[in-house]
Amino acid sequence: MTVREKIALFPHSPGVYRYYDSEGNVIYVGKAKDLHKRVAQYFVSPERLNRKTRILVSKIADAQYSVVSTEADALLLENNLIKQYKPRYNILLKDSKTYPWICVTADEYPKVFLTRRVVHNGSRYFGPYSNVIHARNLIELFSELYPLRTCNLKITSDAILRGKFRPCLKFHIGRCRGCCVGAISREEYASNIEEIVSMLKGGGRQMIQHYRNRMLEASQALDFEYAQLCKEKMQTLEKHYSKSVISSASNLDLDVFSLVKDESEAFGNFLRVRGGCIVQSLNLGFRLNIEEEDTAVLSAFVAEVESKFGTLSAEVLVPFLPDVEIDGTQFRIPVKGDRLALLELSMRNAREQRQNALRQREHTDPDEFRRKVLEELRDAIGMKELPVHMECFDNSNIQGTNPVASCVVFRDGKPAKSDYRRFRIKTVIGANDYASMKEVVNRRYARMLEENPGDLPQLIVIDGGKGQLEFARQAISELGILDRVTLIGLAKRLEEVIRIGDPYPLFLDRNSQALKLLQQIRDEAHRFGITFHRNLRSKAQISSALREIKGVGEKTEQRLLMHYGSVARVAAAPLEDLASFLGNGTLAEKIHEQLKDS
Repeated sequence: MTVREKIALFPHSPGVYRYYDSEGNVIYVGKAKDLHKRVAQYFVSPERLNRKTRILVSKIADAQYSVVSTEADALLLENNLIKQYKPRYNILLKDSKTYPWICVTADEYPKVFLTRRVVHNGSRYFGPYSNVIHARNLIELFSELYPLRTCNLKITSDAILRGKFRPCLKFHIGRCRGCCVGAISREEYASNIEEIVSMLKGGGRQMIQHYRNRMLEASQALDFEYAQLCKEKMQTLEKHYSKSVISSASNLDLDVFSLVKDESEAFGNFLRVRGGCIVQSLNLGFRLNIEEEDTAVLSAFVAEVESKFGTLSAEVLVPFLPDVEIDGTQFRIPVKGDRLALLELSMRNAREQRQNALRQREHTDPDEFRRKVLEELRDAIGMKELPVHMECFDNSNIQGTNPVASCVVFRDGKPAKSDYRRFRIKTVIGANDYASMKEVVNRRYARMLEENPGDLPQLIVIDGGKGQLEFARQAISELGILDRVTLIGLAKRLEEVIRIGDPYPLFLDRNSQALKLLQQIRDEAHRFGITFHRNLRSKAQISSALREIKGVGEKTEQRLLMHYGSVARVAAAPLEDLASFLGNGTLAEKIHEQLKDS
């Protein structure tokens, strides 16, 4: 697969992309809000690129990517990878002092300040922040809520007792509580610090709600300036929760493995974290020639990475334990905190790799791609058989007029248009989707059981929610084939899958090929049904305009429409021309007068 074909399958997700030369060296690392759109810009219109960028593009032999949750994560991961690989065509950053942290010192009376340098001296660090304005706003907010010291004095209880310090101007203007002269107790000061730390750790949701309530109260009291101030503080706290999981001030040194697997393939992602930063990311695929346990596949993945990158870290995060033990390495399954966030990021990359492999197979091996999608759909909704024969039903009417229904058929994941069927509703009066669905399903499978009972579908999809599904179930049950087919509903609002006997809807991954197949068959049923409904309405409108004229029958109507093209053109035709065409002046006069009046 060429580089152009490969990047055409990049996802529409935020992330970081890497370009490699023919020798396998990383020559460029970039970030993107939308990986697919950003990378395509290098290849779609090369004439718009400058000379240096065209040289870069000419040297690209391969491209890889890693997906992340937000643009801020992409920014930080790009920064880490540039420092790791030092690509030729990137602007290299000088050191690790790129992004700001909020530091809470380990002093007896701690300070809270912004820094770009992490020093492991007992101080606590929170961040990093991809936007320095957010971090500064937080410092200002803390200073206003809890007037803390900003001086560099070495304040201790002993120094305070000896009266070593004099209060500064900030104390006199209320911007500092004066811990240097004992104006605030050590316990109260420590309590303020812990409240700040709690907010920095994510416990600021109550504070957000507090400011929201105060904002509403101020606005109702017409104190709009104070309401605006509360709003800004609330938004500042909300922005704080957008900080990244790509890096951590906890100085983590560990490796992360994740794995997703189907019947014949497995996809793994490896992340290497050093000093709290992701410095390497690798995706690997495995073809499983025989059925393997998940633990054995993970062990093979671990061994492959160890052969490529050397000895593993002392701590390795995994979604489940492998079936091997490695001296000096402890495998852990995280349950919370930064470690869990790193594992979830790795799992997301592994799942995205699997989806990308499916999209590639759609072009290179369509039959195998469709089989994989059917397997994914079978596993997702808990079927025993592969849904090689699927049928979907949809109703269509406008306020009960011209009620119709459609049935579309997919075989081996492809539309089988010769098997499509249209139905006019015969026994239901008015707009009753539930009863109409029951009638159509009953008619469809009663006839199939009579003519070809061996061709029942494995999966029947109903376009609708619990109501339509229940009436379809009644029809299937009355025919005695409920145990021979799988029946589900696909609701439009949230694209949830409704299953018989399950009180909770099933939500498939929005990017999964299984959901896309269900959406395709549902949309095809809707298109097929609405086309039939429009045709019936058009015929009804034509009939009411021409057939109601005394003396105009079906053949005369067809002649007029074939000659003039529409009822409107018949109405606009001169009387002499109409009489000449029909050979009947009296009838032409009737048509001309009645259409003119309507």
